[in-house]
Amino acid sequence: MRIACPYCGERSLDEFIYSGDATVRRPDASAPTASEDYVKYVYERTNPPGMHRELWYHAAGCHAWLVVSRDISTHAISSVELAKDVALANNQAMKESA
Repeated sequence: MRIACPYCGERSLDEFIYSGDATVRRPDASAPTASEDYVKYVYERTNPPGMHRELWYHAAGCHAWLVVSRDISTHAISSVELAKDVALANNQAMKESA
């Protein structure tokens, strides 16, 4: 598998470190159900086939954090985005919806 880093171009999977699901959100620690929510957050994950958004770190390259959209059944990558751009877009969307 090869990942197209926005800074370095297409690189071998060996240069990257997989860091998990990019869609998981940390629970609110002040919520009354925080303990149960954290157990679910840490231990209860599904792994259905199909498209996933994943965090990858370019350890042997530019050290950028990436959000890779990938079909885990075929390993076909449909997009690679800088994680900071995804986070900024999510923050902007949350502000607009408030």
